[in-house]
Amino acid sequence: MLSVGLDASGAGWTLVWLWLALIASGLYHGVNPGMGWPLAVSAGLMERSPRALLGALGALSAGHLLATFLVLLPFALLFVLAEWQRPIQLGASLLVIGFGVYRLVDRRHPRALARIPPTQLALWSFAVAVAHGAALMLVPIYLGLCQAFDLDAGHAAAGSLIKANLGMAVLVAMVHVVAMVAAGGCLAWLVYRYLGLKFVSRSWFNLDAVWAASLILVGAVALALNFAS
Repeated sequence: MLSVGLDASGAGWTLVWLWLALIASGLYHGVNPGMGWPLAVSAGLMERSPRALLGALGALSAGHLLATFLVLLPFALLFVLAEWQRPIQLGASLLVIGFGVYRLVDRRHPRALARIPPTQLALWSFAVAVAHGAALMLVPIYLGLCQAFDLDAGHAAAGSLIKANLGMAVLVAMVHVVAMVAAGGCLAWLVYRYLGLKFVSRSWFNLDAVWAASLILVGAVALALNFAS
């Protein structure tokens, strides 16, 4: 009985840490200027309207949400194969690490992003989230939550399991984007209301190396947890 209680307690803490990691990743993406909050400030200042700023944040959020869900979707479908769950998790961890190493070596801004008009913020946000691995970073967290919730228990039919996995994918994407908008929106409002774009141009800092390192860190932690389990 004691061991069962300890196992349940451990599973509970695993869930807590996974949700906290998901929220932290959203806050991190929101603070990162590369995810677009300066564009929302620019829209607000150009039209001299807080509504323009909020509208730009909404478009950025929609693009990021779509990219996140579409990246999680293949893993949601693959995770139905219960006997392949561990190899899928290991493969996802290695994929995130590999992409992080690639971004660390090649820090050039994807040229395709420069061809997207500034007015199409949702499309720009979608492309940035895919190109820079923002959505990919959530895959190990998502797979960990699926395993922690034991979504295959009580779902004999593949259709029911797919529905459960897709529901988790939507929830993960929503929680992440809400945290991202909260952080990025607060920064955008402070700059718009009090500091102005001159502050952004003077204090701009490059987070490419930090971003790549964070991808490697997330993948490495997920890999270590897989080997430990």
